[in-house]
Amino acid sequence: MITKAKSAVTTVKRPDPIPMTKAGLDKARVDYEALQIKREEVLIRLQAAREQGDLSENGAYTSAKFELASVDREMRRLGYLLKYGVVTTSTNNGVVGFGSTITLQKDKKTMTFMLVSGFESDPGAKKLSEQSPFGKAVLGRREGESVVVTAPAGETSWKIIKVT
Repeated sequence: MITKAKSAVTTVKRPDPIPMTKAGLDKARVDYEALQIKREEVLIRLQAAREQGDLSENGAYTSAKFELASVDREMRRLGYLLKYGVVTTSTNNGVVGFGSTITLQKDKKTMTFMLVSGFESDPGAKKLSEQSPFGKAVLGRREGESVVVTAPAGETSWKIIKVT
Protein backbone atom coordinates (compact mmCIF):
# COMPACT_ATOMS: atom_id res chain seq x y z
CA MET A 1 0.00 0.00 0.00
CA ILE A 2 1.32 3.40 -0.97
CA THR A 3 0.42 6.38 1.16
CA LYS A 4 0.95 10.00 0.42
CA ALA A 5 2.67 12.09 3.01
CA LYS A 6 0.72 15.10 4.08
CA SER A 7 2.60 18.28 3.39
CA ALA A 8 2.78 20.71 6.23
CA VAL A 9 2.39 24.30 5.24
CA THR A 10 4.29 26.63 7.48
CA THR A 11 3.33 30.24 7.46
CA VAL A 12 5.78 32.83 8.57
CA LYS A 13 4.22 35.85 10.17
CA ARG A 14 5.47 39.05 8.63
CA PRO A 15 6.68 41.53 11.27
CA ASP A 16 4.38 44.41 12.07
CA PRO A 17 5.08 47.63 10.18
CA ILE A 18 7.39 49.99 12.05
CA PRO A 19 5.95 53.50 12.30
CA MET A 20 8.54 56.06 11.23
CA THR A 21 8.63 59.74 10.43
CA LYS A 22 9.57 60.63 6.86
CA ALA A 23 12.77 62.25 8.16
CA GLY A 24 13.62 59.10 10.12
CA LEU A 25 13.10 56.81 7.14
CA ASP A 26 15.08 59.15 4.87
CA LYS A 27 17.94 59.20 7.39
CA ALA A 28 17.93 55.39 7.57
CA ARG A 29 18.20 55.26 3.76
CA VAL A 30 21.10 57.75 3.66
CA ASP A 31 22.91 55.97 6.51
CA TYR A 32 22.46 52.60 4.78
CA GLU A 33 23.95 53.94 1.54
CA ALA A 34 26.90 55.45 3.43
CA LEU A 35 27.51 52.11 5.14
CA GLN A 36 27.57 50.33 1.77
CA ILE A 37 30.47 52.58 0.76
CA LYS A 38 32.18 52.15 4.13
CA ARG A 39 31.81 48.37 3.87
CA GLU A 40 33.69 48.35 0.55
CA GLU A 41 36.49 50.41 2.13
CA VAL A 42 36.71 48.03 5.10
CA LEU A 43 36.85 45.03 2.75
CA ILE A 44 39.80 46.62 0.92
CA ARG A 45 41.60 47.18 4.25
CA LEU A 46 40.81 43.63 5.33
CA GLN A 47 42.25 42.21 2.11
CA ALA A 48 45.39 44.37 2.43
CA ALA A 49 45.86 43.23 6.04
CA ARG A 50 45.32 39.59 5.04
CA GLU A 51 48.12 39.90 2.47
CA GLN A 52 50.57 40.94 5.19
CA GLY A 53 50.96 37.34 6.26
CA ASP A 54 50.55 35.89 9.77
CA LEU A 55 46.98 36.72 10.79
CA SER A 56 47.36 35.66 14.44
CA GLU A 57 49.53 38.70 15.24
CA ASN A 58 48.03 41.08 12.69
CA GLY A 59 46.29 43.97 14.50
CA ALA A 60 45.14 45.61 11.27
CA TYR A 61 43.43 42.38 10.21
CA THR A 62 41.70 41.93 13.58
CA SER A 63 40.62 45.57 13.62
CA ALA A 64 39.21 45.38 10.09
CA LYS A 65 37.32 42.16 10.94
CA PHE A 66 35.68 43.79 13.95
CA GLU A 67 34.83 46.90 11.95
CA LEU A 68 33.31 44.79 9.17
CA ALA A 69 31.15 42.96 11.72
CA SER A 70 30.02 46.29 13.17
CA VAL A 71 29.17 47.71 9.73
CA ASP A 72 27.30 44.53 8.76
CA ARG A 73 25.31 44.58 12.01
CA GLU A 74 24.25 48.21 11.47
CA MET A 75 23.39 47.50 7.82
CA ARG A 76 21.12 44.63 8.94
CA ARG A 77 19.39 46.92 11.46
CA LEU A 78 18.89 49.69 8.89
CA GLY A 79 17.84 47.18 6.23
CA TYR A 80 15.14 45.92 8.59
CA LEU A 81 13.91 49.49 9.11
CA LEU A 82 13.89 50.15 5.37
CA LYS A 83 12.00 46.92 4.70
CA TYR A 84 9.34 47.27 7.40
CA GLY A 85 9.33 51.01 8.11
CA VAL A 86 6.15 52.85 7.16
CA VAL A 87 5.89 56.63 7.12
CA THR A 88 3.24 57.61 9.63
CA THR A 89 2.15 61.21 9.91
CA SER A 90 0.68 63.08 12.83
CA THR A 91 -3.05 63.69 12.56
CA ASN A 92 -2.57 67.08 14.25
CA ASN A 93 -6.05 66.98 15.81
CA GLY A 94 -4.96 68.20 19.23
CA VAL A 95 -4.45 64.67 20.54
CA VAL A 96 -0.90 63.48 21.20
CA GLY A 97 0.05 60.69 18.81
CA PHE A 98 2.96 59.38 16.79
CA GLY A 99 4.84 62.25 15.15
CA SER A 100 3.30 64.92 17.39
CA THR A 101 5.49 67.67 18.77
CA ILE A 102 4.57 68.25 22.40
CA THR A 103 5.46 71.10 24.74
CA LEU A 104 5.15 70.35 28.44
CA GLN A 105 5.43 72.73 31.37
CA LYS A 106 6.30 72.11 34.99
CA ASP A 107 6.53 75.21 37.18
CA LYS A 108 8.51 77.62 34.96
CA LYS A 109 10.37 74.87 33.11
CA THR A 110 9.23 73.86 29.62
CA MET A 111 10.25 70.89 27.52
CA THR A 112 9.48 70.26 23.85
CA PHE A 113 9.96 66.94 22.07
CA MET A 114 8.64 64.87 19.17
CA LEU A 115 7.01 61.51 19.83
CA VAL A 116 8.59 58.81 17.64
CA SER A 117 9.12 55.04 17.56
CA GLY A 118 11.83 53.35 19.60
CA PHE A 119 13.89 52.92 16.42
CA GLU A 120 14.04 56.68 15.90
CA SER A 121 14.31 57.87 19.49
CA ASP A 122 17.18 60.24 20.18
CA PRO A 123 16.83 62.21 23.42
CA GLY A 124 19.68 64.53 22.40
CA ALA A 125 17.67 65.54 19.32
CA LYS A 126 14.48 65.87 21.42
CA LYS A 127 12.90 62.76 19.89
CA LEU A 128 11.37 60.52 22.54
CA SER A 129 9.94 57.06 22.09
CA GLU A 130 6.27 56.27 22.61
CA GLN A 131 7.53 53.68 25.10
CA SER A 132 9.58 56.16 27.16
CA PRO A 133 8.15 57.41 30.46
CA PHE A 134 7.23 60.76 28.85
CA GLY A 135 5.83 59.04 25.75
CA LYS A 136 3.60 56.73 27.77
CA ALA A 137 2.36 59.64 29.88
CA VAL A 138 1.33 61.90 26.99
CA LEU A 139 0.14 59.42 24.34
CA GLY A 140 -3.56 59.98 23.60
CA ARG A 141 -3.78 63.07 25.82
CA ARG A 142 -4.85 66.58 24.79
CA GLU A 143 -3.52 70.09 25.06
CA GLY A 144 -4.31 71.54 28.50
CA GLU A 145 -4.32 68.17 30.28
CA SER A 146 -1.97 67.37 33.14
CA VAL A 147 0.03 64.15 33.06
CA VAL A 148 2.11 62.25 35.58
CA VAL A 149 5.41 60.93 34.28
CA THR A 150 6.59 57.82 36.10
CA ALA A 151 10.34 57.35 35.76
CA PRO A 152 13.00 55.51 37.77
CA ALA A 153 13.77 58.79 39.59
CA GLY A 154 10.13 59.10 40.69
CA GLU A 155 6.92 60.73 39.54
CA THR A 156 6.61 64.27 38.20
CA SER A 157 3.56 66.21 37.04
CA TRP A 158 3.58 68.18 33.79
CA LYS A 159 0.97 70.13 31.86
CA ILE A 160 0.61 69.73 28.10
CA ILE A 161 0.65 73.29 26.80
CA LYS A 162 0.98 72.66 23.06
CA VAL A 163 0.44 69.77 20.62
CA THR A 164 1.33 70.12 16.93
